[in-house]
Amino acid sequence: MRIVLLSGGSGKRLWPLSNESRSKQFLKVLKSDDGPLESMVQRVWGQIGKAGLGNHAYIATSKSQVEMIYSQLGVNLEVIVEPERRDTFPAIALAATYLYSVAGAGLNESVVVMPVDPYVDDSFFHKVKELDEVLDRSGADLALMGVKPTYPSEKYGYIVPGALGEAEGESYLKVESFREKPREEEAAEMIRHHALWNCGVFAFRLDLMINMLIAEGFPIQYEEMARQYAKLPKNSFDYEVVEKANHIVALPYEGSWKDLGTWNTLTEEIETPLIGKGILTDDSLNTHVINELEIPVTLLNVSNVIVAASPDGILVSDKASSPLIKDVMKHSEQRPMYEERRWGRYRVLDFLKYPDGNEVLTKRICVEAGKNLSYQYHMRRDEVWTVISGTGELLLDGKLLPLAAGNVFRIPKGSLHSLHAQTEIEIIEVQTGTELIEEDIVRLALDWNEIRTFINA
Repeated sequence: MRIVLLSGGSGKRLWPLSNESRSKQFLKVLKSDDGPLESMVQRVWGQIGKAGLGNHAYIATSKSQVEMIYSQLGVNLEVIVEPERRDTFPAIALAATYLYSVAGAGLNESVVVMPVDPYVDDSFFHKVKELDEVLDRSGADLALMGVKPTYPSEKYGYIVPGALGEAEGESYLKVESFREKPREEEAAEMIRHHALWNCGVFAFRLDLMINMLIAEGFPIQYEEMARQYAKLPKNSFDYEVVEKANHIVALPYEGSWKDLGTWNTLTEEIETPLIGKGILTDDSLNTHVINELEIPVTLLNVSNVIVAASPDGILVSDKASSPLIKDVMKHSEQRPMYEERRWGRYRVLDFLKYPDGNEVLTKRICVEAGKNLSYQYHMRRDEVWTVISGTGELLLDGKLLPLAAGNVFRIPKGSLHSLHAQTEIEIIEVQTGTELIEEDIVRLALDWNEIRTFINA
């Protein structure tokens, strides 16, 4: 069995903590078993490991989230990168070609696809393992996992069953149809007929997707599929595959399952009302403050409110109204002001654009001990680095230079450079140029041992 975790999201629903590169699954606001706060993706990845599924798990995502995934989960995992954002069918098709032509999966192997961010008990992933058996017993094209509802929710989609499966062992349901977000009374009636919440988890044999791609004239080799990715229909997997399948079954799961997709649902699972600097008076009931800024936030006698502050902005909202933030921000094209990378993190401190077209951007960069920046150069900007703390080495145009607190380095556009942190290093970086964007990076090498080969003798 192979597991593909779909990591997407535009970062609007939990603004301002979420952004284009840091979607909701990367927010470190959940309490972990050993104390420190963790993100949804860290929680899920740990649960997959505990269920014994980690060696055959993959994450499919867009380019903008790759660095964040490596930062939070480490670099020793397989990430399937979409050349561009399209929809779930192209993403799963690309993942299928990766499993077939790169990972060496057999055509008869089962593939489980699921979101990267469900909030569930560990038992959920042990149940996921049963999908392979269900495919065998039922002979179905697709096997879904559905959650037994605890109340008639209008927020979720429903799997509407037909007959009960007669195979030995745990029963499964034959799927008759699907309903998206019905009215409460309709949901209650469907639940009386054993309908399940659709949690977005489904399984199929790899040959289902590979044969479909062959029939449609698409390549089944990963590298070629990546080159032709834009030709794939920009549709959901539901539209392209599920609605056309002849035989679908569902495996019921009785246990806790939540979609923490809005501030009011996420704060239900945040144990402390205050994260970051601030003060809440005792009469501020059912109120949460999540503050990533260095300035304190103080609330006096304010109840049922979420206050979230980050370099991207500040949100103050009644909890019941907080889901509206996605619509309010849907046309915003603001650049992310905070990002995590495989080497550490950075925060934008200031950005100015002058009438003559010149721009100035100031960042605070933290490179973790033992890690390094790529060997790179920029085409459109000059940089000045001021080292605040830490020690390390700077490779600049082939020369290896010691780096310590108080050092100042000028890096003109076109200069080849990298940095290796011996201890954790903090730098203030000031960029100047006509277009200061993250895409203005040409990387030549990532590994420090390889980068050292560029040192001039």
